[in-house]
Amino acid sequence: MPTDKPPSEMSVGQVARRAGVPVSTLHFYEAQGLIHSHRTAGNQRRFPRAVLRLIAIIRVAQKTGVPLAQIKDRLAKLPRHRPVTLAEWSALATDWRAELDERITLLARLRDQLTGCIGCGCLSVAECPLRNPGDSAAEEGPGARLFKTDPRGQNSSAGASSGLDLDIG
Repeated sequence: MPTDKPPSEMSVGQVARRAGVPVSTLHFYEAQGLIHSHRTAGNQRRFPRAVLRLIAIIRVAQKTGVPLAQIKDRLAKLPRHRPVTLAEWSALATDWRAELDERITLLARLRDQLTGCIGCGCLSVAECPLRNPGDSAAEEGPGARLFKTDPRGQNSSAGASSGLDLDIG
């Protein structure tokens, strides 16, 4: 029965192989503040083994369209210099769940209604059930009404938006 314990730290190459990503991806994630390493006396990067879990979460979240800034915000709540506990993972999951559920709902709505828009080609602000059901935006007057608002409830001056929030009419 082997008693060899896996090393608590891994080189960038070891992490890349285990995570199935190029070394350049690890460098990018680190530059973005998503993962962290330290340097040895010989100036070599060393990552804690727990970074493998973080990379898995980052990759899955990216594949589902979650922006890196949102991933970073969530991961910033986790400890950097020790493995994450079950309670901490649970808190992260609970905290992120509502946002992910909303994303799933919007994606399902897009999937279910997009075929109709492509089929008819209308993209009509007045009639499109995806963008403006029942022309509800008309009640608020002329002009763009469907922009994402900032936390103060004001329209974004830059027109910044996420996915379905743009009004091109």
